[in-house]
Amino acid sequence: MWPDALRAARLLGADPHGFGGAVVRAAPGPVRERWLDAVRAARPPETPWRRLPPGIGDDSLLGGLDLAATLAAGRPVARAGLLAQADGGLIVVPMAERLPPGIAARLAGALDSGTASEHPARFGLILLDEGEGDEAVADALADRLAFRIDLSGLGIADCDAAAPRLEAPPAPEDDPLGTLCRLADAFGVASLRGPILAARVARALAAGEPIGPDAITAAARLVLAPRATRLPGPEAAMPEDAAAAPPPPAEDHAAEDAADPAPTDAAEDRVLEAVRAAIPPNLLDQLLAGGVRLSTAKAGRVGQPAAARKGRPIGSRRGDPRRGRLDLLATLRAAAPWQALRRGEGDTRPILVRRDDLRIRILRQRTETTTVFCVDASGSAALERLAEAKGAVELLLAEAYVRRDRVALVAFRGAGAELVLPPTRSLTRAKRGLSGLPGGGGTPLAAGIDAALTVALGVRRSGSRPVIVLLTDGRANVARSGEGGRAKAGAEALQAARALPAAGLPALVIDTGARGEGARAVADAMAARYLVLPRADAGLLSAAVRAAL
Repeated sequence: MWPDALRAARLLGADPHGFGGAVVRAAPGPVRERWLDAVRAARPPETPWRRLPPGIGDDSLLGGLDLAATLAAGRPVARAGLLAQADGGLIVVPMAERLPPGIAARLAGALDSGTASEHPARFGLILLDEGEGDEAVADALADRLAFRIDLSGLGIADCDAAAPRLEAPPAPEDDPLGTLCRLADAFGVASLRGPILAARVARALAAGEPIGPDAITAAARLVLAPRATRLPGPEAAMPEDAAAAPPPPAEDHAAEDAADPAPTDAAEDRVLEAVRAAIPPNLLDQLLAGGVRLSTAKAGRVGQPAAARKGRPIGSRRGDPRRGRLDLLATLRAAAPWQALRRGEGDTRPILVRRDDLRIRILRQRTETTTVFCVDASGSAALERLAEAKGAVELLLAEAYVRRDRVALVAFRGAGAELVLPPTRSLTRAKRGLSGLPGGGGTPLAAGIDAALTVALGVRRSGSRPVIVLLTDGRANVARSGEGGRAKAGAEALQAARALPAAGLPALVIDTGARGEGARAVADAMAARYLVLPRADAGLLSAAVRAAL
């Protein structure tokens, strides 16, 4: 792993903008610093090396008006942003997994255009991914970077290996770009940027010579292997037209074998095996578990006010009016005591305002939350705790109405699930749908979770924050197809539950079973908070749910 990382560092240092950059997944430590030192050593002298500060504004990133110089000079003074300052060099982005979507979009746009506010900005990015578990950098930004390097499993003793050198190719490849495209298709790389960046890497490794199999193999290992979404089958190395062609006559076999002692299919098989060995072992595990998970915004508690650019003003603070609303009265109050000291002889301006005087308003708005209740109305739940669960849900509905949040209700019983109540703020409709909810039949738990997931994704697309509250005893006995059987139904329920953390949806599981712990496995698969229905009135459960959310 380290020799490949070292080779990527040298390529990136030689042409930052051509390769886009690298995503480096590693915790802070000597291994990551050793790799960064390798990139610096490969860079030409005096080329820019910038670090992206957290919370940077658009004026500092893209360039714009220098507010302090403008106020001092009395005329507009422009300045170049960080992207233009890094022209020809590299920008290091710490904690890239928490990069705001707006900043990520601006970086991607600058990589595509090579400019920032009409200034040349041809740079490379080094995204330091320090996330744990599901956290990862934005896929749209990572797709524009050639290299994805995982140093999390390496120690400092592993950093002594040198980057391998390419041997002189015995013969140039006839169609190197076609070979890379076939490799990308075999490994499930859907984006065209993958083979394009791999072709650039192969051309750089060939160093002006014809591109041979060794350069293609190295380029595929560095660029295509980390992007793989599947393992190629045995037939992936053979093109479709070659597979469909009839076999040649028997008398021509000896002549063809003499003319082509190393068939193309055998060469592509060797390349496939070399690239397969470079796939990170945890990548396919994540894909089999439900897909590579991307970072999602962490929301606050339900109903908690959040800082925003619109809402109710609650005060003012020092800041840049380009990143908030100017509080004119507070600005004038801050500047007024200093006018006698600032005014020089012959100065006729009525009031002198400096950058330190500027105040912006602090606005707060309430974050809207949509609680999607997924209620088990099967026969086992009806016999045990359905009435008590209905009372708890009714109390939660009333509290959501007070907060002006929305609620939705999904019920599952018999052979499937149904949306009893679409997202609404109407307390009357919610109570009517809950009171008319019948009980009985089997437990299609997988269908219920699927229905709640569909509703929650629709809520998130509309701009609200969804929270799924699942009330069930966990004893699934009906599969998605409607067939009975606890083994198949339980496996499908766990599979459906794993889709919630993959989608970044918060959830809460309330075990309504009389014996308890029946829904523990479902909560673990959802990565959700787990509560047991209290053996008391519904008010205790309502308080427990409020504390959990």
